[in-house]
Amino acid sequence: MSAPTSLILAIVDHLRRFAPFGNMEREHLIWMAERLKLGYYAKGETVLSPETGEVGTFFIIKQGEIHGEQDVVRAQDDSAWLELHEGECFPLGALLSKRPVNSTYKAGIDTFCYELAVDDFQMLLRQSPAFHDFCTRRLANLLEQSKQVIQAQYTKSSSEQQSMTSPLSAIVRRDPVSCAPDTPMRQVLETMNSLGIGSMVAVDAQQRPLGIFTLHDVLSRVTLANLDLDTPFAAVMSPDPVTLPPQALAYEAALVMARHGFRHILVAENGKLIGLLSEKDLFTLQRVGLRQLSSLIRKAADLDTLKQAAEDIRQLAHNMLAQGITAEQLTQIISTLNDLLTTRIIELELAADPAAAAIEFCWLALGSEGRLEQTLNTDQDNGILFSVPEGQAAEGVRGVMLPFAKRINLALAECGFPLCNGEVMASNPKWCQSLAEWKDTFDKWIYHGAPMDLLHSTIFFDFRSLFGAAHLADDLRQWLGETAARNTRFLHQLAVNALRNKPPLGIVRDFVTSDGMIDLKMNGITPFVDAARIFSLAHGVGATNTLQRLRDAGEKLRISASDIDAYCDAFLYIQLLRLRLHHEQCQGGEKLTNKVDPNTLNALDSRILREAFRQARKLQTKLALDYQV
Repeated sequence: MSAPTSLILAIVDHLRRFAPFGNMEREHLIWMAERLKLGYYAKGETVLSPETGEVGTFFIIKQGEIHGEQDVVRAQDDSAWLELHEGECFPLGALLSKRPVNSTYKAGIDTFCYELAVDDFQMLLRQSPAFHDFCTRRLANLLEQSKQVIQAQYTKSSSEQQSMTSPLSAIVRRDPVSCAPDTPMRQVLETMNSLGIGSMVAVDAQQRPLGIFTLHDVLSRVTLANLDLDTPFAAVMSPDPVTLPPQALAYEAALVMARHGFRHILVAENGKLIGLLSEKDLFTLQRVGLRQLSSLIRKAADLDTLKQAAEDIRQLAHNMLAQGITAEQLTQIISTLNDLLTTRIIELELAADPAAAAIEFCWLALGSEGRLEQTLNTDQDNGILFSVPEGQAAEGVRGVMLPFAKRINLALAECGFPLCNGEVMASNPKWCQSLAEWKDTFDKWIYHGAPMDLLHSTIFFDFRSLFGAAHLADDLRQWLGETAARNTRFLHQLAVNALRNKPPLGIVRDFVTSDGMIDLKMNGITPFVDAARIFSLAHGVGATNTLQRLRDAGEKLRISASDIDAYCDAFLYIQLLRLRLHHEQCQGGEKLTNKVDPNTLNALDSRILREAFRQARKLQTKLALDYQV
């Protein structure tokens, strides 16, 4: 190959500023640059359209803007659903599928594009792994680059530090020590002492784990119980230990430890014990005390201890961001710990209120907590669902539960969860109801469909059981799924309401802002949440989590797996931006908000946010088509 000219090198240097070209091998970039042609398109000129036929060119914007339009969107608001800028490329989906484009691409202003013939595009896919990965996993690839930047910002840890996304197989350091269930406890303790280990696992002849015993159990089960040391291990062990497969991730083990207060997790493959992980194994390098924190919450005897635990949860979020944990994992961990904290407050109040303790009830988590999507900026959304004992009236039960709920709401407020301005709390008589009353309330919303009913449904229909009689919540969920699915008018009203909230993509500018700010929750997260809720109600999906709703409903809606992945990736990126924003606000002693100035984002984050909003608009287009909005 001849030496590249100065013009070719200038093109390479220009493209290196943008993904994926900055990650490609120099020789592949030079090869591509030598084959690029330069095209000019005047403002308003069509570059590609469905009528053009199978796409024969790969475009990279050198200067200007390209707007993508779809008929359904143009009919709605005469605006572009897709806006591409310098360094961005198109139309990847059509090129990979060897088909015409689905949208019309026009120059938003006078625009120059680098153009690569389709045969050269296909050759570049085969030559460059970085280019291939980007083209086939566009949004995921951009997110990975952003994740690397975030980790660099949040931590100076060594490259050897294990990640919360590491598989358990990478963390297990040694073979597990085990014994037969009939082994005398004397021998078990002697073995533990001689090997310096903190646990022993009982296994059967096929090496399947039967039970576990730890040093933590010695005091209560051996010393204080005056146990005869000839007692077989099976009589002392904790039976049916929880196991995880070797491909499970560290954060999953951490969640199990937190939820159940465990100090050890067994790793088993095809039922056979292959490893044992302690809390120390998971967290020594990261200095993250997830199980310690969950244990502190479980054992808290007063509100002051729980207030400190709430502060620790916020600090934990920073530590985990530094480890590169994903937004999905982190919001689940935050929600799990907040669940434990709420549960402990309820337990303490029940201990002091025998009348409330005598009532069968379920504490409902609503809104983002109901969806297991809490960030650090969240107020209270909760309710109570109770049974009415035979011979009593709902009003009498409510009279007992309301003061109890009020104390819980106030305690949560002291722990940093502000009282809901809209009074969507269990201490409000409207949201402390029997099962029959909840069904009647939901029924009126579904069949009446007034504006306030639609607003309420976006909060209350995401309910899940947090504490107490979960079967009551299960009954209500099943009833709601059947009732809502039958009422297509109500689902249409929900769709109309959801589509009023458009992602803030601009025509003249990258983003449409209010006072220079973007509300990441209202304009970023909510379009995904609303669409997922409507699809789940229409198709009998019982999940409340947005990502799970999208994944479960996707097949029924015949949405491709790649599109579902793109929606989920976009949602998670906006969540990650929110988590970073809240952390920075906490560090600066500022009031927590969901509003960000897009001018403060770096070029990579700004690009991914635009792509995430495009995915939100694409999902809304699907919603509009399905419900003829």
